[in-house]
Amino acid sequence: MTTWQFFLDNWHHTLDLAGQHAWVVSMAVLIAIFTGVPIGIWITFNRKAAEMVLYIAGIIMTIPSIALFGIMIPLLSVFGYGIGTVPAIVALVLYSQLPIIRNTYAAIRNVDPNIIDAGVGMGMTRMQVLGRVQLPMALSVIFAGVRVAVVMSIGIGAIAAYIGAGGLGHFIFMGINQSYDAMINCGSIAVALMAVATDYVFGFIENRLVSKGLRS
Repeated sequence: MTTWQFFLDNWHHTLDLAGQHAWVVSMAVLIAIFTGVPIGIWITFNRKAAEMVLYIAGIIMTIPSIALFGIMIPLLSVFGYGIGTVPAIVALVLYSQLPIIRNTYAAIRNVDPNIIDAGVGMGMTRMQVLGRVQLPMALSVIFAGVRVAVVMSIGIGAIAAYIGAGGLGHFIFMGINQSYDAMINCGSIAVALMAVATDYVFGFIENRLVSKGLRS
């Protein structure tokens, strides 16, 4: 059976798995945004904390994904969530921290000091300068970090099927176990298309977040 024929015969199941895949990635990235962006903002005020946080996040990124998923099983089994979507989401949140924290930190730190001084000179407090000047100017770079985290999570999320999280990786692992090339190809192509489409959409949004006065 060809890959195309397999997809035609199983398109409904493919869409269900794609929905599961998108849900796991979306939950993980949302949690990563609500944790990573505040951390990135906080470490801009503390250089030592920045070095430590970025170092730890970098170490997590070096852990092979299959190993990190495996680590989640015994750790979360204590709470009754050793297998399924919960360990997959936790692992993807950890992987997503580095690009989000790093971009947030770099974007805020790289705002022109003269602009910050101008805000202070107008009577703004430090937090007002952060909220009204630095964050708006850094928004597109922060979103670029989110974009990297989402696309990366889509790819890594395929491996999450190995621990029962579902998603398009289910086709890949089932196909490998059954030596079924059409199933493997269907899952792999679907993951690739999801990543490419998401990257394009997020790239468009990222460009729109740049102020018109700063666009080339």
